[in-house]
Amino acid sequence: MKIHRNVVELDAIDRGILEGLQDNCKQSLAVLGEKVGLSAPSIVDRIHKLEEAGVIRGWAAQLDARRMGKDVTAFIGVSTDRPAAIRSVGREVALIDEVLDCHHVTGSHTLMLKVKTRSTQTLEGLIDRVRDLDGVTRTETMIVLSTHIERSRISLSEEADADDDSAAHHPRRLRSAS
Repeated sequence: MKIHRNVVELDAIDRGILEGLQDNCKQSLAVLGEKVGLSAPSIVDRIHKLEEAGVIRGWAAQLDARRMGKDVTAFIGVSTDRPAAIRSVGREVALIDEVLDCHHVTGSHTLMLKVKTRSTQTLEGLIDRVRDLDGVTRTETMIVLSTHIERSRISLSEEADADDDSAAHHPRRLRSAS
Protein backbone atom coordinates (compact mmCIF):
# COMPACT_ATOMS: atom_id res chain seq x y z
CA MET A 1 0.00 0.00 0.00
CA LYS A 2 1.31 3.43 -1.01
CA ILE A 3 -0.16 6.86 -0.40
CA HIS A 4 0.16 9.28 -3.31
CA ARG A 5 -1.53 12.72 -3.19
CA ASN A 6 -3.97 11.59 -0.47
CA VAL A 7 -5.01 8.57 -2.56
CA VAL A 8 -4.08 5.16 -1.22
CA GLU A 9 -2.73 2.85 -3.90
CA LEU A 10 -3.78 -0.70 -3.06
CA ASP A 11 -2.07 -3.85 -4.25
CA ALA A 12 -3.97 -6.99 -5.21
CA ILE A 13 -3.69 -8.41 -1.68
CA ASP A 14 -5.09 -5.23 -0.09
CA ARG A 15 -7.98 -5.27 -2.59
CA GLY A 16 -8.60 -8.95 -1.82
CA ILE A 17 -8.67 -8.26 1.91
CA LEU A 18 -11.07 -5.33 1.45
CA GLU A 19 -13.33 -7.38 -0.86
CA GLY A 20 -13.41 -10.16 1.74
CA LEU A 21 -14.17 -7.75 4.56
CA GLN A 22 -16.95 -6.09 2.55
CA ASP A 23 -18.44 -9.53 1.88
CA ASN A 24 -18.27 -10.62 5.51
CA CYS A 25 -16.24 -8.73 8.09
CA LYS A 26 -17.03 -11.42 10.68
CA GLN A 27 -15.17 -14.18 8.83
CA SER A 28 -12.08 -15.50 10.58
CA LEU A 29 -8.73 -13.97 9.70
CA ALA A 30 -7.44 -17.44 8.83
CA VAL A 31 -10.18 -17.88 6.20
CA LEU A 32 -9.53 -14.40 4.83
CA GLY A 33 -5.81 -15.16 4.78
CA GLU A 34 -6.40 -18.35 2.79
CA LYS A 35 -8.29 -16.35 0.16
CA VAL A 36 -5.42 -13.88 -0.35
CA GLY A 37 -2.46 -16.14 0.44
CA LEU A 38 -1.37 -14.65 3.78
CA SER A 39 -1.22 -15.82 7.39
CA ALA A 40 -3.68 -14.49 9.96
CA PRO A 41 -1.00 -12.28 11.63
CA SER A 42 -0.13 -10.78 8.23
CA ILE A 43 -3.84 -10.07 7.65
CA VAL A 44 -4.03 -8.29 11.03
CA ASP A 45 -1.01 -6.17 10.05
CA ARG A 46 -2.51 -5.26 6.67
CA ILE A 47 -5.90 -4.41 8.22
CA HIS A 48 -4.19 -2.22 10.82
CA LYS A 49 -2.31 -0.35 8.06
CA LEU A 50 -5.56 0.10 6.09
CA GLU A 51 -7.19 1.52 9.23
CA GLU A 52 -4.25 3.84 9.89
CA ALA A 53 -4.38 5.09 6.28
CA GLY A 54 -8.09 5.85 6.67
CA VAL A 55 -9.19 3.30 4.05
CA ILE A 56 -11.13 1.35 6.67
CA ARG A 57 -13.10 3.95 8.61
CA GLY A 58 -14.92 1.65 11.01
CA TRP A 59 -16.88 -1.52 11.59
CA ALA A 60 -20.66 -1.53 11.70
CA ALA A 61 -23.67 -3.83 11.34
CA GLN A 62 -25.98 -3.21 8.39
CA LEU A 63 -29.53 -2.99 9.68
CA ASP A 64 -32.78 -3.50 7.82
CA ALA A 65 -34.54 -0.16 8.26
CA ARG A 66 -38.00 -1.60 7.57
CA ARG A 67 -37.61 -4.26 10.24
CA MET A 68 -36.57 -1.47 12.59
CA GLY A 69 -39.78 0.45 11.84
CA LYS A 70 -38.20 3.04 9.51
CA ASP A 71 -40.45 2.46 6.53
CA VAL A 72 -40.17 5.81 4.70
CA THR A 73 -37.04 6.72 2.73
CA ALA A 74 -36.79 10.17 1.18
CA PHE A 75 -34.34 12.54 -0.42
CA ILE A 76 -34.58 16.16 0.65
CA GLY A 77 -33.03 18.82 -1.56
CA VAL A 78 -32.04 21.80 0.59
CA SER A 79 -31.35 25.30 -0.77
CA THR A 80 -29.39 27.84 1.27
CA ASP A 81 -29.30 31.61 1.07
CA ARG A 82 -25.53 32.00 1.24
CA PRO A 83 -22.37 29.90 0.86
CA ALA A 84 -21.50 30.30 4.54
CA ALA A 85 -24.72 28.48 5.45
CA ILE A 86 -23.56 25.26 3.79
CA ARG A 87 -21.25 24.29 6.66
CA SER A 88 -23.59 25.35 9.44
CA VAL A 89 -26.58 23.56 7.89
CA GLY A 90 -24.38 20.49 7.31
CA ARG A 91 -23.35 20.51 10.99
CA GLU A 92 -26.95 20.89 12.13
CA VAL A 93 -28.38 18.08 9.96
CA ALA A 94 -25.55 15.81 11.14
CA LEU A 95 -27.21 16.01 14.58
CA ILE A 96 -30.51 14.63 13.23
CA ASP A 97 -30.47 10.84 13.60
CA GLU A 98 -32.85 10.22 10.68
CA VAL A 99 -30.43 11.89 8.24
CA LEU A 100 -28.27 9.13 6.76
CA ASP A 101 -26.35 11.17 4.18
CA CYS A 102 -25.75 14.85 3.48
CA HIS A 103 -24.05 15.83 0.22
CA HIS A 104 -23.11 19.25 -1.15
CA VAL A 105 -24.38 19.00 -4.74
CA THR A 106 -24.63 20.86 -8.01
CA GLY A 107 -27.98 21.69 -9.60
CA SER A 108 -31.05 23.34 -8.14
CA HIS A 109 -30.22 22.44 -4.53
CA THR A 110 -27.23 23.17 -2.31
CA LEU A 111 -27.42 20.01 -0.20
CA MET A 112 -29.06 16.63 -0.76
CA LEU A 113 -30.12 14.62 2.29
CA LYS A 114 -31.07 10.97 2.42
CA VAL A 115 -33.38 10.24 5.33
CA LYS A 116 -35.30 7.29 6.79
CA THR A 117 -38.28 7.84 9.07
CA ARG A 118 -41.13 5.82 10.58
CA SER A 119 -43.95 7.49 8.64
CA THR A 120 -44.87 10.41 6.43
CA GLN A 121 -45.93 12.21 9.60
CA THR A 122 -42.44 11.89 11.12
CA LEU A 123 -40.97 12.84 7.72
CA GLU A 124 -43.06 16.02 7.76
CA GLY A 125 -41.70 16.88 11.22
CA LEU A 126 -38.14 16.30 9.99
CA ILE A 127 -38.74 18.54 6.95
CA ASP A 128 -40.06 21.28 9.26
CA ARG A 129 -36.96 20.93 11.43
CA VAL A 130 -34.68 21.28 8.39
CA ARG A 131 -36.66 24.28 7.07
CA ASP A 132 -36.26 26.01 10.45
CA LEU A 133 -32.44 25.89 10.23
CA ASP A 134 -30.74 29.26 9.80
CA GLY A 135 -29.78 29.75 6.16
CA VAL A 136 -32.27 27.29 4.66
CA THR A 137 -34.48 29.02 2.09
CA ARG A 138 -36.30 26.07 0.55
CA THR A 139 -36.60 22.29 0.53
CA GLU A 140 -37.90 19.79 -2.00
CA THR A 141 -38.67 16.26 -0.90
CA MET A 142 -38.81 13.12 -3.00
CA ILE A 143 -40.26 10.05 -1.28
CA VAL A 144 -38.86 6.70 -2.40
CA LEU A 145 -41.56 4.32 -3.64
CA SER A 146 -39.27 1.30 -3.97
CA THR A 147 -35.55 0.60 -3.83
CA HIS A 148 -33.87 -1.58 -6.42
CA ILE A 149 -30.27 -1.15 -5.26
CA GLU A 150 -28.93 0.28 -2.03
CA ARG A 151 -25.32 -0.48 -1.32
CA SER A 152 -22.49 0.71 0.82
CA ARG A 153 -19.96 -1.52 -0.93
CA ILE A 154 -17.10 0.16 -2.81
CA SER A 155 -16.02 -1.43 -6.10
CA LEU A 156 -12.36 -2.43 -5.93
CA SER A 157 -11.90 -4.08 -9.31
CA GLU A 158 -9.18 -2.62 -11.51
CA GLU A 159 -11.45 -3.17 -14.53
CA ALA A 160 -14.01 -0.71 -13.12
CA ASP A 161 -11.23 1.86 -12.67
CA ALA A 162 -10.11 1.33 -16.26
CA ASP A 163 -13.71 1.78 -17.43
CA ASP A 164 -13.93 5.06 -15.46
CA ASP A 165 -10.71 6.31 -17.09
CA SER A 166 -11.95 5.48 -20.58
CA ALA A 167 -15.33 7.11 -19.86
CA ALA A 168 -13.51 10.43 -19.47
CA HIS A 169 -12.32 10.11 -23.06
CA HIS A 170 -15.61 8.73 -24.42
CA PRO A 171 -18.43 10.98 -23.21
CA ARG A 172 -21.15 8.64 -24.47
CA ARG A 173 -20.10 5.95 -21.97
CA LEU A 174 -21.74 6.09 -18.59
CA ARG A 175 -19.55 6.44 -15.54
CA SER A 176 -20.38 4.39 -12.48
CA ALA A 177 -21.78 6.40 -9.55
CA SER A 178 -19.55 6.97 -6.57
